[in-house]
Amino acid sequence: MSEIKKTLAGIIRGCEEILPKDDLQQRLGEKKVLRIKAGFDPTAPDLHLGHAVLLNKLRQFQDLGHEVLFLIGDFTAMIGDPTGKSATRKPLDRDEVKRNAATYEAQIYKILDPAKTRVVFNSHWVDALSAADMLQLTARYTVARMLERDDFHKRYTSGQSIGIHEFIYPLIQGYDSVHLKADVELGGTDQKFNLLVGRELQKQFGQKSQVVITMPILEGLDGVQKMSKSLGNFIALTESAGEMFGKLMSISDDLMWRYFELLSLKPQDEIDVLRQRVVDGENPRDIKFILADEIVARLHSPELAQQAQQAFIARFRHGALPTEIPELSLSASGGRLSLASVLKDAGLVKSTSEARRMVKQGAVRVDGERVDDFEQLLSPGSRTLLQVGKRRFAHVRID
Repeated sequence: MSEIKKTLAGIIRGCEEILPKDDLQQRLGEKKVLRIKAGFDPTAPDLHLGHAVLLNKLRQFQDLGHEVLFLIGDFTAMIGDPTGKSATRKPLDRDEVKRNAATYEAQIYKILDPAKTRVVFNSHWVDALSAADMLQLTARYTVARMLERDDFHKRYTSGQSIGIHEFIYPLIQGYDSVHLKADVELGGTDQKFNLLVGRELQKQFGQKSQVVITMPILEGLDGVQKMSKSLGNFIALTESAGEMFGKLMSISDDLMWRYFELLSLKPQDEIDVLRQRVVDGENPRDIKFILADEIVARLHSPELAQQAQQAFIARFRHGALPTEIPELSLSASGGRLSLASVLKDAGLVKSTSEARRMVKQGAVRVDGERVDDFEQLLSPGSRTLLQVGKRRFAHVRID
């Protein structure tokens, strides 16, 4: 295999689509530094492991010698990204955006190489566009083309409103690629339409169209919905090593392989060996230790990862965690559920009064941590490892 084809094979791993793949191979063969763009709207202050899927791919390009343009969409965040939304998304005000954006630069360098990263804010060039410039930009795309986008099409055909400003969002994202002269743009699979708008606008502005790479969406701790802070099923990059390790150990055995696929940097043949070890009878929990150790070591340090593992084992009394733990789903149709109610509904206690008593006695742990508040609320979307006493365990997902 030639060096370029080997490099391309490494990039392809974990990607959903590369459009067009031949174009990427050609650019890699030109041996020049490519501009690799990825945009993040600062709609919340914390990045999480879902973002790390894309950040890991950006770091891979950096290790190949290319430059990453980490675009903070401080202007587009004030429009509100309509991607995947069934209703108009509430935009953020400038102060909210600034507060959230201020946290991003510190977090991304847990993964990215600062020397090969250029952080840019799209307000710097979009604010400079005049009303006439904006009108000329909107003239480059038709309403019919916009309605080809799945979420817009569904809302239009069902009679739900679409704000004119929502059509502006993909145009601004595409114009960002024009301004930055991006060679490659990465985004989640839900961003495919917007990324392709960038290709089209670059062509109209006389530039070579960027290569589009889409990455899979990582499921959250519940294993069902995408990882999201609003759903409470996330692992933030800012969490302590112990918290991160404990949450990774709480994921289901099936979801573990998805996390290996999208977050691990291990060669695929090593992951295949780990899968076979489970097939051959090894406890999946021991393989999960390997996953948690790798991720925590990368985002913190090998020493803190080791300490987190030792602390996790100590909390469960050196192997007292059973091999098989019941998996339960509880409905939170009325909102969040109290810990006491969850313990009862999960069959870990006979009544809420017993739950309160066990909490007061220090006999209840949530994800390995002893709790002292029986009124603690568990949010929909979360998946939690509950323990009562020494022998009662359950993985509970709140739907």
